[in-house]
Amino acid sequence: MTKPVVVGVDGSPSSLDAVGTASHEAAIRGAELRLVHAFGRSSSHLPAGGPPWNPAGAGVRELLDGTLAAAERRAHDVAPQVAVTRDVTVGEPLVVLEIASRTASLVVVGSRGLGAFSSLLLGSVSGHLAAHGRCPVLVVRGRPDPAGPVLLAVDDSPASEEAVRFAFAEASQRGADLTALHVCRTASSDVYDGPADPPFVTYDETHLREHAERVLDAALTGLRGRYPDVTVARRPVAGRVRHTLIDASADAQLLVVGARGRGGFRGLLLGSVSQAVLHHARCPVAVVRHRGEGPAAEGGGGDHP
Repeated sequence: MTKPVVVGVDGSPSSLDAVGTASHEAAIRGAELRLVHAFGRSSSHLPAGGPPWNPAGAGVRELLDGTLAAAERRAHDVAPQVAVTRDVTVGEPLVVLEIASRTASLVVVGSRGLGAFSSLLLGSVSGHLAAHGRCPVLVVRGRPDPAGPVLLAVDDSPASEEAVRFAFAEASQRGADLTALHVCRTASSDVYDGPADPPFVTYDETHLREHAERVLDAALTGLRGRYPDVTVARRPVAGRVRHTLIDASADAQLLVVGARGRGGFRGLLLGSVSQAVLHHARCPVAVVRHRGEGPAAEGGGGDHP
């Protein structure tokens, strides 16, 4: 049985956009949609009208009849065939969603929220959710091109392998093309001719592109045969990672990145590149964590410019 798609709900416009996207994701997977709302532990985040689990509490009734009902209506408008369940929990949203991710196929969140959800994608919280979630996390933002491809950021790390598999499956389910993009930074050691070369000079553009082609070959081999319905375009590019990804996302319906990587993608969710992608990508971003890495392995290493 397919695991459910989980979406964080707080009543904000961004949250409702996330519900719409999550409904579509549930439909193409043949999965149930689970609406999750979390009350922060401080009293200011709890509904009025008595204990939060008292069905007669006015605050709980207002939540169920208002915020969650509106989310459920949006879900049914997008995908009326999808079964929808509600989950109202006391706890910090980040912790609640991380726990929910353990039994989910995908967690979907908006780029901005209300109350306890308002900081979900700001600073370290977004990195924590993506790094510690037990399934891919899809951040709904920007204005995706519904006719555009699924854009995949490729490198030669184990995290990229997970992202590649996710991107192929997503493109197949969406009936979309797949663009596999590998960015070689012009300040990278990948372009040096020898150890004596200074670290700020690019010597051989041909060598750089040959390296990019090798990375793409290794990443895509095997999966193209498994997904013959997916048309794949390869894009080896020399440039700055964050700018290249953001610019390329303008024509995409989804950007898929791994939670860890090497070179320009190393530590993608721990610093400047992650902030740039999550805050400035022009389409939704799916973050896929390498399953072989536990939370303790996510530390260390910073983003490169």
